[in-house]
Order: sequence, then C-alpha cells, then structure tokens
Amino acid sequence: MTATLAPAARLYDPRLRAMTVGSVALVSLLAFEALAVGTAMPTVARALDGLGLYALAFGGSFAAGVLAMVLSGIWCDARGPRAPMWGGVGLFVVGLLVAGSADAMGTLVIGRAVQGFGSGLLSVALYVVVGQAYPEQLRRRVFAAFAAAWVIPSLVGPAVAGLIVEHLGWRWVFLAVPVVALPAVLLVESGLRTLDRPTPAGPPAGAAARIGWAAGAGVSAALLHHGGQQRGAFAVTLVVVALAGLGVCAPRLLPAGFLRAARGLPTVVGLRGLAAAAFAGAEVVIPLMLSRQRGFSPTAAGLVLTVGALSWSVGSWLQGRLPPPRSSATLPRWGLACVAAGTATVTLAVWPAVPVAVGVAGWAVAGLGMGLAYPSLSVLTLALSTPDEQGRNSSSLQLADSLFTATVLALTGTVLAAGTTPGPAGYAGTLAVAVGCALLGALLAGRVVPGRGHPA
Repeated sequence: MTATLAPAARLYDPRLRAMTVGSVALVSLLAFEALAVGTAMPTVARALDGLGLYALAFGGSFAAGVLAMVLSGIWCDARGPRAPMWGGVGLFVVGLLVAGSADAMGTLVIGRAVQGFGSGLLSVALYVVVGQAYPEQLRRRVFAAFAAAWVIPSLVGPAVAGLIVEHLGWRWVFLAVPVVALPAVLLVESGLRTLDRPTPAGPPAGAAARIGWAAGAGVSAALLHHGGQQRGAFAVTLVVVALAGLGVCAPRLLPAGFLRAARGLPTVVGLRGLAAAAFAGAEVVIPLMLSRQRGFSPTAAGLVLTVGALSWSVGSWLQGRLPPPRSSATLPRWGLACVAAGTATVTLAVWPAVPVAVGVAGWAVAGLGMGLAYPSLSVLTLALSTPDEQGRNSSSLQLADSLFTATVLALTGTVLAAGTTPGPAGYAGTLAVAVGCALLGALLAGRVVPGRGHPA
C-alpha cells in the first residue's frame, strides 16, 4: 500500500508544490492538444491529401484512449501510478512527434492513436496520484485546479493553434508540446519520490477479460464517432451497430450495479457520464444554433461558449473553498440541477422573441453547475475506493465520461444531419436531450451516498 503524505494545510505547501504544478501543467497540455488539434486538422488533411482518413484521426485516438484508461487502472492498482504516468507521457510525446513529422495521413493517424493511448494512461494515473499523495481535505481543491487547467486552453487554444498553423505551419501544433511535457512530469516525479513504493502485485483476476472488453468498447466508440459524421441510412446503421457494441462492452467496464444506479460508486460514475453528456451535447449545438437562428458570427458564438468555460472555473473554485457539505450528494445534486436549468434556459434562445442574453445567462448557470459537480464526483470516487481500487475506479469514472459523451454527440450529429438545414425543432430537441441527462442525474444524486453496511 502507498502511504499518503503527512497532512498539508495548503495545496501549494512546500511538500506538494512541485507535484501540484507538474500535475496541473500536464492536464493543461492534454487540454491544449485536445482543443488545438481540432483547429489544425482541416489544414493537415488538405496538406497530406487525407480527407478520407479525417474522421479516423479523431476516432482512432479516442478508441486508443478508452483501451488505455482501462489498462492504466489495472497497472496503477498493481504497481502504483509512477510507471503508468511515465509510460503515458512517453507515448503521448512519441505520438505527437510521429504526427508532427508525418508525410502521409496514414502515418498521422498512427501518431494520433499513440498520442491518445498515452493520454488515456496519463489521465487515470494523475487521478491515482491525487488519491495517494494528497490528504482528503485538499482533493476538492486539486480537482478544481485540474478544471481550471482546462479553462485557458479552452479560451486561447484554438486561437493559438490557428496562429501556429498560419505562421509556423501545422506541424508545430504537435511538435511544440513535448518541450513542456518532460519538465512537467519531472515535477510530479519529485513528489512521488516522497511516497512509499507499493509492493508489486500481479494483475487482478479478470484483468485480461477487462482489457478485451475495453478494446471492444473502444472500437464501438470509434465507430459511433464515425457514424455521427455520416448521413442517411449508412449513418443510422453505423450508429446502431456501435450502440449495440457499447451496450455489450461498457457495462463490463463500469462498477457492478451501474445500470440500476446502485448506491455509492455505481451512481457516482453514472452521474459523471450524465453530466459530461449533458454539457457536451449542448455545447456542440449552441454555436450552430446561434449562427443559423440568430445570425451570430463564428467568433461571437465562440464567445458564448467561453462564458460557460469561465463559469465552470468559478464553480470549481467555489466548491473547493466551501465548507464540506453535510451530505456528499449536495454538490452533485445542485451542480446537475444548475446544468439542467441552465441548458433549459439556453433552449429558449431558439425562438427569436427571446433575447440572446437569456441564453447566455443560462449557459453561465450550466457552466457553474459543471464546476460544482465535476470535481465533487472525482473526490467521491476516491473516497469510495480502497487504495488498491483507485486505478480501476478512476478509469471507470473517465470511461463513463468519454463513452456517454461519444454516444450523445453521435446521436446529436445524426439528428442534425438528418435534414438539409436544422431548424428550431431540431435544436430544441437535441438540447432537450441534454436537459434530460442533467435532470436525471440531479434526481439520482441522492444515491451517491452508500447504503448501510457500505463504507461511507
């Protein structure tokens, strides 16, 4: 078992400072690359004459990440987070170098898959680092810092990536990041050296089967991603096949009792998936709706999304400084209720008679709710995990996030692509799905509290 550092009063206590700075920097790099690649990929596809592999450049990375999350959870529980963290950073950097030096789209797709695999390993390992290195009273603040680490990339990442593509060339969107990754991981490593090394253990029972199910879920998720970008009967066929694959594979990767929202961890993981799906499902619709229904320019529509990112950061900061609530259900319930109410308010902006400011205010409320719910669900996952389960349960949490989001985005894309031009009913319908996900989560939030006879 890995020992926890002696309690520290502050997140940037000298014993934790280097680890905190390094961890937040790594999260920022993952966020920047995820957002910047989307900006650069149209140019990349043209330069490499690879439009036919465009979707695979995203879907392959996503599928590799799903598999890596499961593998990282098994690895962390058996050997601790140090090796998966270094392995994740190493593969992340190798993938970026391969993609940045690619002279054919196929090579770039391979690099993106390696990069996605490294990201999956690293993201789970960082959660386990938090569980093993930080005292419980500071974990809400650590996860708030992780949330804030996404804000600056979400604000400036696409713009910076665009400038890099225009003035330096698209390759530097991939090649610049490794320069920062190594110093960041060395900072985290300096903190890990103060922890006791866990006794090496073999993989848990069923690990091989779990990896196999993860591979099936990854392929299904990639197929779902591809199907959501197609049109007509072919798109419907791909989405149905992919959903069937996820229906078979995903429950075997998530906590027992997940489908029936059993008390404790199964509900915590489910709420994370519902929150992610609700916010992402609305986020992809809002710019399109504002552009086509209200005449917004792309820049103006993007600024509305920025409001949500900023309020998410405010909510994360707030939950990290509030006194611990009496019930562990309080922050997830209020957070998801805000997401539901805020997204419902955004839906009103579909109709021209409603001022756009109403929708912007609604999106700010939704972002605030995500800031309250997301870090609190991460903290609950660690609190409900024994030390030798932190890897598995952290991977389940992030899998739910990824798979729920992929499912809702694919379905949203299919609905919006069904007609030649989406209309108010189409926008309202897709936003209603997002509201429904958040509302269901708010109603189930009380079940994050374990039943009698289970550890709190």
